[in-house]
Amino acid sequence: MALDYRKCAEEIFSHLGGKENIISAAHCATRLRLVIADNSKLDIKALEDVEGVKGLFDSNGQLQLIIGTGTVNKVYDEFLAVTGLTAASKADVKAAAASRMPLWKKILKTPGDVFVPILPAIVASGLMMGLVEAIPKFVDGFENTGWFGFLDLVANTAFALLPVLVAISAARVFGGNIFLGAVIGLMMVHPALMNAWTVTPTNQPPVWDMGFFTISQVGYQGHVIPVILAVLLMSTIEKWLHKHVPEMIDLFVTPLCTVLITAFATFTIIGPVFSIFENWVLAGAKWLITVGYGIGAAIMGAIYPLTVVMGLHHMYNVIEAGMISATGVNSWMPIASAANFAQFGACLAVAIKVHNQKTKSVALPSSLSASLGITEPAIFGINFRFMKPFVAGMIGGAVGSLFASWMHGTNMAGETVSFGATTYGVTGIPGIPAVNNVPMYLVELLIASGIAFLITWVIWKEDAPAKKEAPAPVEELPAEPMPSVIRCAAGEILQPCKGQVIDREQIPDETFAAGILGEGIGVVPEDGIVIAPFDGTVTSVFDTRHAVTLEKDGMEVLIHIGVNTVNMQGEGFTAFVEEGAEVKAGQRLLGFDREAIKNAGYNDTVVMLLTNSDDLEGVECGLK
Repeated sequence: MALDYRKCAEEIFSHLGGKENIISAAHCATRLRLVIADNSKLDIKALEDVEGVKGLFDSNGQLQLIIGTGTVNKVYDEFLAVTGLTAASKADVKAAAASRMPLWKKILKTPGDVFVPILPAIVASGLMMGLVEAIPKFVDGFENTGWFGFLDLVANTAFALLPVLVAISAARVFGGNIFLGAVIGLMMVHPALMNAWTVTPTNQPPVWDMGFFTISQVGYQGHVIPVILAVLLMSTIEKWLHKHVPEMIDLFVTPLCTVLITAFATFTIIGPVFSIFENWVLAGAKWLITVGYGIGAAIMGAIYPLTVVMGLHHMYNVIEAGMISATGVNSWMPIASAANFAQFGACLAVAIKVHNQKTKSVALPSSLSASLGITEPAIFGINFRFMKPFVAGMIGGAVGSLFASWMHGTNMAGETVSFGATTYGVTGIPGIPAVNNVPMYLVELLIASGIAFLITWVIWKEDAPAKKEAPAPVEELPAEPMPSVIRCAAGEILQPCKGQVIDREQIPDETFAAGILGEGIGVVPEDGIVIAPFDGTVTSVFDTRHAVTLEKDGMEVLIHIGVNTVNMQGEGFTAFVEEGAEVKAGQRLLGFDREAIKNAGYNDTVVMLLTNSDDLEGVECGLK
């Protein structure tokens, strides 16, 4: 059955703590992205159970609900209609979320923001490098042909000029002019400078004598941190000058001063100091991978998924880029692959073992996605949600990474090289063409996923479905017919229970009273029975049995018992019908214990809303 987009949006909204708790809303290809003011007001369990929501997670200050390609945009449109919010772009949501992030997280998040947009170029170049290096192993003399030289040029361009790509992307992140950013990046790899990869103890770069100090004439090929900091400085200077320089001369004064000041600071302070720092980071990463016979690698393989949960995993791109620049081999990639493929194995075990069809429909495609290196659906939709599969994946990732740290190979020159890849940004199955030891890589993936699969299969058990309460004794229906309380061109809707009818504005709930969910009425009940207001179809019965939706001739109706009674988790409520049932006017739909509602501290007003009232003509509410 097709998803009811309106119903999905309404249910999502009902568990977000009110409109005032939503700062901003946007969507991407698969997810509804929300910035929430107070997460304590969210009903996470209820959100996970909303039909159409395949999983959710909180990342980088955003609550992200996985809904799916081709569906999320329709749910988003309905969400805007339900909430009355204004459409926002992903950039708006990111900005709103970033403003609420702690400083340490902003610092760690920045490298990811810079690298994610340039990953396609890096991945393409890295895979091409892997192919170029592999062909000579099967075709004698290929390295001496023109084809080899041409393909090698294509493959190496992104890495040889990496500072330019980083500078342009960083300028976008920091709000600077991307073309000035490009100038800074190009300056750092200018042909007049000595290529950083050719510097040796016996081949040192010349210097510029500036009188009181000297500047080394060396480029920054392969460096990342100095480039990002240089562009951060550039963007800061540029924005300051735009505010203080008169408009008449801003066009030429601001770019000139920005580039000159940034260039001087880059070659005298930022470049020399942070190149050393970056080399320390790189050396530390290499040490961590090999320390204690691979114990460091095992630790990283275990905690890698945690950095995915925190949205910080893209920070590893800095380390990987440095490794490729220094040695031509990214020995961090097998660790990331082991961690990601282990999450695939854990998620696959859930997909095979689970009986709940909704969970299975999420777990199977999510596991396949994880095998291709995209682990967010598996982690947030299944593994982290159930926790035990997530832990099993951490164990599998640790063992797989430990194995990877022990692997070494021999290159064409007979030299021992680390087990790794020629690129970064790809893991799992797509990483096969990029690694320098395919058989060992496949063994590593099998170890990581196999261990995670087996542990998940043993320790994870599906929760037994909640037992539905037996129907409670209820009062007999009154003999007299109920009066009409909502009328429109499509037909009439009768009063849903005995009691005093009140106007929508009098309903003791801001969301209902404001008409955000549609026009309607409230009833102060006299008994505990809700009946069908027309001959129609039951489109949904809430798991907590406190609400039901119906449809007839294009009229979509929500009947909701009480205010905030979802918190009672079904206690005191009885459902007499199921989803899809055809009902007659006056037929019992729900039963409720008024005393239990009042004892729980909630108002028992029964609310009935025509949720698509904006689409219908001549809507009138109230008794005639």
